[in-house]
Amino acid sequence: METNYTGIKTLETSTDSGPKHLGNLRLDNTYSRLPEIFFQEIAPKPVSDPKLIKLNRSLAKELGMDPSTVEARDLDILAGNAAPQESKQIAMVYAGHQFGNWVPRLGDGRAVLIGEVIDESGARRDIQLKGSGPTLFSRMGDGRASVGPVIREYLVSEGMAALRIPTTRSLAMVTTGELIARERMEPGAILTRVASSHIRVGTFQYFYGQKDDAAIRLLADYAINRHYPNAGENSNPYVELLRSVVERTAELISSWMLVGFIHGVMNTDNSSIAGETIDYGPCAFMDDFDPSKVFSSIDTVGRYAYNQQPAIGLWNLSRFAETLLCTIDPDKEKATAKARKVLETYWQRFEKHFHTGLCQKIGLEHNEANLSLAFQLLDFMSETKADFTNTFRNLPKLITTPEAFNAETDNKLGLSDKFSDWSAKWEAKITEEAKPLDETLGDMNKINPLFIPRNHQIQRVIDFAIEAEDYEPLEQMLSAVTNPFGENPRLKHLSEPPKPEEEIKQTFCGT
Repeated sequence: METNYTGIKTLETSTDSGPKHLGNLRLDNTYSRLPEIFFQEIAPKPVSDPKLIKLNRSLAKELGMDPSTVEARDLDILAGNAAPQESKQIAMVYAGHQFGNWVPRLGDGRAVLIGEVIDESGARRDIQLKGSGPTLFSRMGDGRASVGPVIREYLVSEGMAALRIPTTRSLAMVTTGELIARERMEPGAILTRVASSHIRVGTFQYFYGQKDDAAIRLLADYAINRHYPNAGENSNPYVELLRSVVERTAELISSWMLVGFIHGVMNTDNSSIAGETIDYGPCAFMDDFDPSKVFSSIDTVGRYAYNQQPAIGLWNLSRFAETLLCTIDPDKEKATAKARKVLETYWQRFEKHFHTGLCQKIGLEHNEANLSLAFQLLDFMSETKADFTNTFRNLPKLITTPEAFNAETDNKLGLSDKFSDWSAKWEAKITEEAKPLDETLGDMNKINPLFIPRNHQIQRVIDFAIEAEDYEPLEQMLSAVTNPFGENPRLKHLSEPPKPEEEIKQTFCGT
């Protein structure tokens, strides 16, 4: 079919057209060199009184920026009041299935991609302002973000990175000096987000919905060139693109499961083809272990519950595969067969990564007997509502200081006769392993975090920020979650689960 690249590009200009460089870097934007149907060219809407809350100095250095220069000179870029020189600023179009319901056009409704940089490792990274004002895709929204969700995304994404789980990153938080209307009037804020790219399953779905095969092929070629160059050397690069995304997604979701993370809104428009965690809305880390745990206030049927995430990952990948059929083979039946063969590898990939990781969490090699022991522990944790993070973290104390284990897990497991039998079997297994005991226990503490971004502690940070403009609790929590495996007596309180009156049972989207 003939491609029609018309209809969605408009241009607005910033109030400040002077030359600007973010941290002495010139920003590029290769995505903006795709045809106009892929985006809207638009500048962020200026704000009245921006103030820098936090700059991620270590990430700035990783991107090749001079943090001192950014702090001293570049607030206007981080606030959207000025444009980086030589970079076209855009809002990307995409579609998606939201809670299983098809929405033919979504897009960046409150975010603007201000450019790309090549980081110190040679990788291309997007820099995007989130909460930067309305775009063509705002769907009656104000295009803004409030300080609470911005803080949440900063804390959780940086905590995720420290847990070595692929994720978008947070470079900076800026308050806007303006109030925005949510359930109440809240201070506005802008998050500077960094990602390998912002291409989603929903990006491909938009052009699939438009029946624009030429655009799908262009997007697939761009994705291969940017993310999976080895696929381009394959006899069928589009099959290899699908395979690569399947593998990364399976490993990503298994990594979530191993730390008790619940994304909360796994719509296809929130599913990155780069295999990164993206769009931290009503997300949460579990406290007490419940396989069917749901936090999102809008997930009324548990579609995105903790134990549903692997299956939803495959469902999203199936929607991605649908969009690629036109590139895989001109014969639809052959294309479908090739795509299905790739999708059938998902569960094997997921289970291999999850099962290996679960055995490692209890200090054992991956085999059937050890895996059975690990799943028994999860069963006991579910029955007693034991804290997910602290149970795994404290397991070494069962051997070294049993009384400390009982005290620090609130006796939830220690009171169980079945757990006593389990712990005896586990200790016997641990002593059978070839490695020295202290090495095994030390390795467990390198993969089982002490600190995670707990819901009640995030809320405390947000409350101090909103009610008192006090960001010291934010700094403390960042110190903990960005060093999740190390002991830190000064911050020990941040490893504690919530008291009953502190427990947060629902989380909310920032829109």
